[in-house]
Amino acid sequence: MTPTIVLVGRPNVGKSTLFNRMTRSRQALVADIPGLTRDRHYGHGNRDGKSFLVVDTGGFEPIARDGLLKEMARQTMQAVDEADAVLLLVDARQGLTPQDRRIVTELRKAGRRLWLVVNKAEGLAAETAKADFHELGLGEPLAISAAHGEGVRDLVDLVLEQFPAQQQAEDLSRHPKIAVVGRPNVGKSTLVNTLLGEDRVITFDQPGTTRDSIYIDFERNGRQYTLIDTAGVRRRGKVEDVVEKFSVVKTMQAIEDANVVVLVLDVMQEVSDQDAHLAGFILEAGRALVVAVNKWDAADQESREKAKRDYARKLNFLDFAPLHFISARAGTGVVSMLKSVDTAYASAMAKLSTPKLTRALIAAVQKQSPPRSGVSRPKLRYAHQGGMNPPLIMIHGNGLDHVPDSYRRYLERTFISAFQLSGTPVRVFFKQGRNPYADRKKP
Repeated sequence: MTPTIVLVGRPNVGKSTLFNRMTRSRQALVADIPGLTRDRHYGHGNRDGKSFLVVDTGGFEPIARDGLLKEMARQTMQAVDEADAVLLLVDARQGLTPQDRRIVTELRKAGRRLWLVVNKAEGLAAETAKADFHELGLGEPLAISAAHGEGVRDLVDLVLEQFPAQQQAEDLSRHPKIAVVGRPNVGKSTLVNTLLGEDRVITFDQPGTTRDSIYIDFERNGRQYTLIDTAGVRRRGKVEDVVEKFSVVKTMQAIEDANVVVLVLDVMQEVSDQDAHLAGFILEAGRALVVAVNKWDAADQESREKAKRDYARKLNFLDFAPLHFISARAGTGVVSMLKSVDTAYASAMAKLSTPKLTRALIAAVQKQSPPRSGVSRPKLRYAHQGGMNPPLIMIHGNGLDHVPDSYRRYLERTFISAFQLSGTPVRVFFKQGRNPYADRKKP
């Protein structure tokens, strides 16, 4: 079993920086702002053949009694309960604080193996950096600099000594990655928790609760998935906070990294220009798409009919995407939505044979020929698949430089219908045949 290492500490001690260093990634959002991380963030690491799981947590406030800080503390303690090893990070620059003492008291109750890590020790003598923290009684403190990488390898080696050699972490690259996106407060995190069957990410009646893109591996009906909970995307003119700007960038990166995107709308709100822009970005990225209209159980019949008309009018360019009316809180409609996600993933990753593609192309040309360009008409000879996610179809022929976009869209719809693809766009590219006499000089 792969050991799980949980990073715990008060806000702004460098947990996310150490997470990125241990996983050799830039998955966690990092900035010099306390309280940036809120949800548990999982990542895979490997050191000399030993694989391990790293969990980044939000700033731990053990005395929080309500509000968002209480939810963050609950998330942290859930991560500690799952841990094989806990790294308590403290700040060498600020020294020992009362909050550090409170955190140690809470962690002792959990009964997990603790390592005391003194971060931000660059430029300091090791004994000077560690001097204040011996009184915590957690053994010899380990001085590191997560930002500069100093001492991180020795730290990982020391922790992994307690565990036998592990096999490589299971390759999740072939499993569907599902990004859940939408405007703030439409119920994305609630939908993620419903799919997982636990309160895995923080849900709060406050826009902007989720700040980072949280990758979560889970299994359902014997199949592996990776869910990506993303920050809500608002209109550019309303994005003023620097953290929110980074969150929007991480959401866009999550869309490009995903195989299938679930666009969540709120039945109680009209489809906005921001929803249309976000849908356009998903389409431009070529990702398979499922649309979920949330909070359906809270709407009356008039609101439901208005929402259907609004969707058909403003998002008509998403006609290839299945539409589901769900309640993330109650769980209604979520099972059928996940089936559509499976179908969309299968369509996006489908392998299309060259003979069938060419026959579909010939049938499409016979039904509707491409328009003439001057005295000649483009000749479409054969087609083959050039890629997946989304399916890319390469068409070879002559005079293809003048095929209009309208005819390209006609071919894309034809291939979607011919191969019964659902939930995924199709990209058609034309490859012009070279004229063998083009370089010859006239006599």
